[in-house]
Amino acid sequence: MPKFKPHKGLRKRVKITARGKVVRKMSFGGHLMSGKPGTRRQRLRRRVVIESKFADRIKQALGAG
Repeated sequence: MPKFKPHKGLRKRVKITARGKVVRKMSFGGHLMSGKPGTRRQRLRRRVVIESKFADRIKQALGAG
């Protein structure tokens, strides 16, 4: 029986919280910050909770559920 290999690329991009929620970083926050307003930059720093239908697939790919 082959062993399960977790998705390494996904593991670097998402985090599973202690309560089992899947959290990711906001998109469009990597570079070109000078053209964006400060309020938008603040919003881009936040973490986003992923919806349950995608969260189930992500947990399965990471081997956490």
